[in-house]
Amino acid sequence: MGKANCCTPGGKRCGCEGGQRGKPFERIRSGSTDGMVRLDGGVFLMGTEDGAGYPDDGEGPVREVTLDPFFIDQCAVSNGDFSTFIDATGYETDAQKFNSSYVFHLLLSPSQKRTLDLLGRSVLGLEWWYNVEGADWAHPFGPESGLEGLEKHPVVHVSYRDALAYCEWAGKRLPTEAEVEYAARGGLAGKRYAWGDELMPGGKHRCNIFQGKFPDYNSGEDGYIGTAPVDAYEPNGFGLYNMAGNVWEWVFDWWSPDYHLHGPRVNPTGPESGERRGNRGGSYLCHDSYCNRYRVAARTSNTPDSSTGNLGFRCARDVTRET
Repeated sequence: MGKANCCTPGGKRCGCEGGQRGKPFERIRSGSTDGMVRLDGGVFLMGTEDGAGYPDDGEGPVREVTLDPFFIDQCAVSNGDFSTFIDATGYETDAQKFNSSYVFHLLLSPSQKRTLDLLGRSVLGLEWWYNVEGADWAHPFGPESGLEGLEKHPVVHVSYRDALAYCEWAGKRLPTEAEVEYAARGGLAGKRYAWGDELMPGGKHRCNIFQGKFPDYNSGEDGYIGTAPVDAYEPNGFGLYNMAGNVWEWVFDWWSPDYHLHGPRVNPTGPESGERRGNRGGSYLCHDSYCNRYRVAARTSNTPDSSTGNLGFRCARDVTRET
């Protein structure tokens, strides 16, 4: 068995979409490409058989996958971006509808934790997570918090359904899992990370992950305890930021650990139905002692209505002849 996943608490909260086909994949060939990078696609090697990986997650085998050209956001969607969307549409996120979302314990004040412990709001088996009433995209640590100073940080506490709503408003779509892995590799074949095989080349941090002793002490040696700005650290070979660490990112595909074994290898979009949607990239909570899913081939999932303080997204768009 692979190691447990520290990063994505959640669970079906409304009975919506899970076990159903959901909205089918749709190509989007019109709309703005501002802030996006055009990638050529073609054949690439997807997956890993690296001993550091989790076979039970369906990370392997390594296989040839072919993609059409596409655009992808250079950075994850930021709080500033999402605020513009909310102002324009009045959209209400799932966390706002349910009046709660999951917050990591080190980001809560001692008084918040004491109150939440009395209420029994920690997650069984993942006690470093708390289900906090009033936590949402605009109040990332609870109802008394706000976004001052976090405008360029990735939006969090957004569900898969929230991400789809933003994409539709922006004239874009969610990337497929194959597109995200291709983009994360940055033109490198078979490497463990988005920049190569060494986690800290030259002793330099290249992503926002957990340092210290998980889950009780984060030294913040990479500069951040929680999220980092969406353009923090050096970009990968395609000029894309934070393709590893910082926040998990929703992808279009329904989750399956084995569908890819016999599924399409040309522009794959995942199973036609499922209970959970895929997440890629790892987050600021990934730590080698527990969950090293900041590797480029690593995968996880969550239910479409779930939201957490380390889960965001970026958008994609298809290429036309003119672009």
